[in-house]
Amino acid sequence: MQLPEKYKRKFTKAEINELPLRQYDGPIKLIDTEEDVPAAIGEISKCNLLGFDTETRPVFRKGVSYPPSLIQLATEDCVYLLHLNHISLSERIKELLSSADIIKTGVAVINDVKELRQVSQFEDNGFVDLGDLARSLEMQTNGLRNLAANLLDFRISKGVQCSNWGRKELTPQQIIYAATDAWVSREIYLKFHELGIL
Repeated sequence: MQLPEKYKRKFTKAEINELPLRQYDGPIKLIDTEEDVPAAIGEISKCNLLGFDTETRPVFRKGVSYPPSLIQLATEDCVYLLHLNHISLSERIKELLSSADIIKTGVAVINDVKELRQVSQFEDNGFVDLGDLARSLEMQTNGLRNLAANLLDFRISKGVQCSNWGRKELTPQQIIYAATDAWVSREIYLKFHELGIL
């Protein structure tokens, strides 16, 4: 099925800024102890579609890099934040990331997966990159904020994107931001599905 032409146009920053601001307002579970991991992964694994994202401490000097601090996974009714500053990239988590039966969707997921694999090797399966999909459909917009504006008619804040994700305790703003990115990724995938693309 062809994507309707109205979704192929480019959005200006001004146009996006006129749209209503939305953020995720459902339940969020911050997983920051090893004991919490099995139950969380058990719940997440019941879903066949997850919004996916990671957050990494920003780098301001050349030649410096940091491992991912957070994995965000959005189910239908909850967003789970796996806080890698406190927990390991365990076998249970890697099994989920390796499952071909569970779709994990987001923007620039190849890079996120590559960074996670540098922490601990795993076979990545079931990932769908929304940016790649948008490019294949000849959409002029392929970033998360632009896709949300184009397909969902709202804007999301990128205000704390470059904040310190390496800190031990995340701020409420960071938690909402991180949850929103994963939730929006899932919503965009569902919109593509509704349009008959997926």
